[in-house]
Amino acid sequence: MTTTNLKISDFPKKAPKVPLKTASLSPSQRKFLESELLHKHQVRITRIMLLVLLLALWELAAQFSWIDSFIFSSPSMIFQYFCSMVRDRSIFLHTGVTLLETILSFFLVIFISLVSALLLWSSRSLSEILDPYLVMLNSLPKSAMAPLLIVWLGNNTRTIIVAAVSVALFGSILTLHTGFSQTDPDKVKLIYSLGGTKKDVLVKVLLPSSIPLIISSMKVNIGLCLVGVIIGEFLSSKAGLGYLITYGSQTFQMTLVVTSIVVLCIISALLYQLIALVEKKIQ
Repeated sequence: MTTTNLKISDFPKKAPKVPLKTASLSPSQRKFLESELLHKHQVRITRIMLLVLLLALWELAAQFSWIDSFIFSSPSMIFQYFCSMVRDRSIFLHTGVTLLETILSFFLVIFISLVSALLLWSSRSLSEILDPYLVMLNSLPKSAMAPLLIVWLGNNTRTIIVAAVSVALFGSILTLHTGFSQTDPDKVKLIYSLGGTKKDVLVKVLLPSSIPLIISSMKVNIGLCLVGVIIGEFLSSKAGLGYLITYGSQTFQMTLVVTSIVVLCIISALLYQLIALVEKKIQ
């Protein structure tokens, strides 16, 4: 009987990778995955075709004078105007200002609302005292406060950011506090029965289970912050997409107004997709 002296170097350093294919799936599972993939492709293609159809109808209506192109503009006029703004770089200035104000107000809303909701969760008396005031402030039309903010804070960027924060803040606090209050009571009781404290409940139960709620709140708040920034720029700005909309409407440059609105739609969609990407990375 012979023995073979084996060395560590004789073994492969890494196990061979098994390709992750659908070979190990059952026919029904493979069929389901294929149908889901086909459905996603169909939805994506239908979205693109719908957008192209709407743009084509809009352009034809303007070309054949079914609508007044001076008032409603047209995709070709918008594209030409956007290209002229790219050439003189004015679009980058105004878009950058609005984007910066939106991002600053968004992070302020997330931080303040998260801290406030945690404070309300930690103190039952405080939440019961402040709840009606938060509901009242959330239902208050924020555009009505804009003139007061200008008088209080002046005609500057700070006023715009405060206006944007006020649009999203109170609803975000109420949403997060409601979600925190509905944390699984069995898990909370388990932590306390094992000798844990409220800090342990916060770190080990509340925050981990509330991540989907926080991400969902972020998706809503990014759009509300953009709306608040535009409201602020309507009344107090020297640059930004809201300023362009106001300027264009006052000088009857409707193509400038519609171009600014289209850029706003693109920014809103991109910001939302960015948060959705963060959500996928976290999950």
